[in-house]
Amino acid sequence: MAAVLPARVTAPPLAQYALAFARRRVLLVGDLVADHYIYGQTDRVSREAPVLIVRHESSEVKLGGGANVAANVRSLSGQVTAVGLLGVDEMGRALRKLFAEAGIELSAVSAKGVETETKTRILAGGVNTTRQQMLRLDRGQRGPLPPKLRRALVKRVEEAAKDADAVVVSDYGAGVVGEEMREALRKLAADGLPVCVDSRYSLSAFTGVTVCKPNEPELQSLVGRALRTEEELVEAGHEVVRKLKCQALLVTRGRHGMALFDAKGGLDVIPVHGAKEAVDVTGAGDTVIAAFSLGLAAGGSFGDAARLANVAGALAVQKPGTATVARDELLGELRGAR
Repeated sequence: MAAVLPARVTAPPLAQYALAFARRRVLLVGDLVADHYIYGQTDRVSREAPVLIVRHESSEVKLGGGANVAANVRSLSGQVTAVGLLGVDEMGRALRKLFAEAGIELSAVSAKGVETETKTRILAGGVNTTRQQMLRLDRGQRGPLPPKLRRALVKRVEEAAKDADAVVVSDYGAGVVGEEMREALRKLAADGLPVCVDSRYSLSAFTGVTVCKPNEPELQSLVGRALRTEEELVEAGHEVVRKLKCQALLVTRGRHGMALFDAKGGLDVIPVHGAKEAVDVTGAGDTVIAAFSLGLAAGGSFGDAARLANVAGALAVQKPGTATVARDELLGELRGAR
């Protein structure tokens, strides 16, 4: 890539920022998802239809979507308040319990008729085989939220932001982050509070925030063209910074590491951390945005925060399934990398 900024040799050790995580509070705004897993055993096909019969063995619920970002902030020792939508239902109750057990402060809006966003995965296998995912069933909000709920969510965010050192937006398209919320987030960013956005489907709508975090395919979607060369990726990154009017754009690139663009035309290329092959990339983006926001909250620059996030993400992909990274793990890796 061209125009790479020289590496800083006088920057404080990244471990200093990680040590400060416990004194920082992050506000998580987004879609709180129940990742519901049903495990079973299968050994025959039904006579009713050409489908496998699964005999139920166990089930569990995990924090998913924006809730997993909050869990990552907490695991990294940061203080976190989560604002989102939960139903008064079985999955809502399960998430509330998990938030409490994790030490996450919850400021959820609930109302009659609201269903908790849930992804139910059925995993099954034979007696001596590895379980495979057979089916995923999604439940939750359809269409935009009623105005009353949207206003209530904005009010919760404005109140919680008073005590926050950074804001993370985890938008999975389930309706929590509408235009009213985006306008509130722009105001927070304009007032100097770092607002970091990870949006799966609507990143183009998040203009005027501090940092946006697309992956490479999402960057291609934002510019509407394939990015076949490094030069094309660099051009696209600078174009999106101008389009979104953000201060920085962090592009995650899998085994190619990260590329950090800023509003002044700067580019910082960050190689992937470590030489180990990824075990599972599920949820790694949640770990990255959690560590990045904590890095900014701790006083680090965009580059410092990105390098912290790069190491945290490398640790996350070494774990199977949706996983969190503990601050001690991150510190150990940072100290070993010196």
